[in-house]
Amino acid sequence: MAGYNSYANNRIQTASQSELTLMLYEGAIKFTNIAKMGLEEKNFEKVNTNIQKAERIYEHLLMTLDPKYKVAKDFENVYRCILQLLLDANLKKDKEKLEQALGYMREMRDTWKEVIHASKTK
Repeated sequence: MAGYNSYANNRIQTASQSELTLMLYEGAIKFTNIAKMGLEEKNFEKVNTNIQKAERIYEHLLMTLDPKYKVAKDFENVYRCILQLLLDANLKKDKEKLEQALGYMREMRDTWKEVIHASKTK
C-alpha cells in the first residue's frame, strides 16, 4: 500500500492544472458511484458521506472558476446543476437524481479529456 500511496502522491505533485481538474472530475464520479452503491445497500451513511465528498469537489471547482473566461459562466451553471442534483439525491435518497448527476459529471470529464488531448497535440 505504501508504494501505491507514493505513486498517487507523485502523480498529484507532478500533474498540470488541467490534469488536476481531470482528477477532481474522476474523484467526484467515484464518490457518486460509491453513494449509488450505498443506496442499493440501503447504507444511508455511505450515501451521505460520499455525496458530501462529491459536493465538496464541485464546490471547489465552482470557487476556482476564473470569470475572465467566457466559458466560466457555462461551467458555473453546470456545476450548480450538479450540486443541486446531489443535494436532492441525498435528501430524498433518489437514485435517478444520482444517475442524472453522474451523466453530467461524465460529460464534463469526457469534454475535459478532449481539451487536454487537443492542447497536447498543438
